[in-house]
Amino acid sequence: MLFESIPAKWQSHLEPHRDLVNEIGSKLQKLADGGERILPDKKWVFRALELNPEDVKVLVIGQDPYPNVQDACGLAFSVQPRKSGLPGSLMNIQKEILTDIGSTNTSDGDLTKWSQQGVMLLNRVLTVTAGASSSHAKWGWELITETIARVCGENGAIGLLWGNSARELANCFPHERLVEGVHPSPLSAHRGFLGSKPFSKVNTLLEAMGRETISW
Repeated sequence: MLFESIPAKWQSHLEPHRDLVNEIGSKLQKLADGGERILPDKKWVFRALELNPEDVKVLVIGQDPYPNVQDACGLAFSVQPRKSGLPGSLMNIQKEILTDIGSTNTSDGDLTKWSQQGVMLLNRVLTVTAGASSSHAKWGWELITETIARVCGENGAIGLLWGNSARELANCFPHERLVEGVHPSPLSAHRGFLGSKPFSKVNTLLEAMGRETISW
């Protein structure tokens, strides 16, 4: 049962969705049995939830996993460490960090360094069929991740929401703990993501809350 894969500290919050999670798990198994590759690997489907509810300082929302094996790793926007060839959205994130902050410790594309500081990297939809973006949208993942966002907001996290899909969750956060903007995708980044300085804005909010800032 897929629900049992959810980290223990999140299971009580997501208990109302137990049947839905297991229903999604059954759908995934049928696809896999039919020869389709599901991303990310099962061990990483709930990877974002390895960060306990009370430890989330910032919630970043992505859309769904990268639809290719080498990129999908269970954390929104992140990839496994590499020397070159970052996905377009992640390249734009890196560009904006350099413009906004002046330096970055994630130029290899591995954003686990953010997670270790309390940044949850959560996709709105947690799985995808390889090669087919948005293939698992409207399966029910959106209800589950909305609950996760609400719990994070209730625990005092800042919402860092890029793009329309993420901004659907704006009501999970009070206005004073919300940073919204355009998605960093190459299709939209030049319409307001680049130059928006979201990383310094988040750190300013954390400072005002008396919390340690993020080393982006």
